Amino acid sequence: MLIQLPLSRVSLAPLMARSTGSAGLRVGLVDGPVMVSHQGFGGARIERLRPQDVARPDADDVAAVHATSTAGVLVADRESGAPGICSGVTLVTRSVFPRSGVRSAGNASWRELSDALVELTDAGVRVVNMSLSLPTGLSEQHRWVQDALDHAAARGVVVVAAAGNDGLVDGTVVTRHRAVVPVVSYDRHGLPGRTTNIGRSIGRRGIGVVTDGLSSLGPHGSVRPFGGTSAAAAVVTGAVALLWSELPHAAPEELISALKGHPSRRTSVVPPLMNAWRAFESLHGQRSRQPSGVRHRPREMRR
Repeated sequence: MLIQLPLSRVSLAPLMARSTGSAGLRVGLVDGPVMVSHQGFGGARIERLRPQDVARPDADDVAAVHATSTAGVLVADRESGAPGICSGVTLVTRSVFPRSGVRSAGNASWRELSDALVELTDAGVRVVNMSLSLPTGLSEQHRWVQDALDHAAARGVVVVAAAGNDGLVDGTVVTRHRAVVPVVSYDRHGLPGRTTNIGRSIGRRGIGVVTDGLSSLGPHGSVRPFGGTSAAAAVVTGAVALLWSELPHAAPEELISALKGHPSRRTSVVPPLMNAWRAFESLHGQRSRQPSGVRHRPREMRR
């Protein structure tokens, strides 16, 4: 197993050596349609909610390429040239691009996003990965997504969301939601990427990941460079999936707290780098210190 350098920077190597993830753990992907016939997915367990959630093997539009690269970070074969961080889990895909014209533009709608979050939650996923460009929305449209995130949080689902690559100091209705883990990308020097979005809610509840030099699956059976906050979010989702595979009784909030490794009252607009192995050791230590016969019951995340 070849671990890409960016993953070593966030201490994923020992966790990946320990596990590929549990097949019983379902991970949701809100993105474009995935080219599931890519040879890099030879051993992957990928389920679709609708026929349009799968792209043809020769697709080269923005949404399909992005979704395939994201899925490659998560469940590609580890010898494929993509990370395949949690290659043993079951990936459940839900495309938010119903028409080819929308796929080429790469912009999702608020209604599609809210519907996708609800459908994936109801399909039994434990963690959802999302990295989307959304148009400026009205308050009613924001409410749709907020309600969908509430629905996910009430069922203990962790939503990992890319902070965005617009170079802004700001947040969105998604990254400000208490159930969401916003993710920013760092460069190889350990500094926030030049275009990554940062902000108060992102710094307080978010996580950073080095993405310089990361590769994943691309169109026409290829492997391509894949970076930015989309790649960073997928890395965090993969880490969450491995941790939950190893520690299935961990509550959502304690798992995310361990990954952040900082107090919830952090005031910086920039989140710290993730340390996946430290999070595992922290959670494993907590469970081993529990009295014999006591089993922790996961609590719901509250908005």
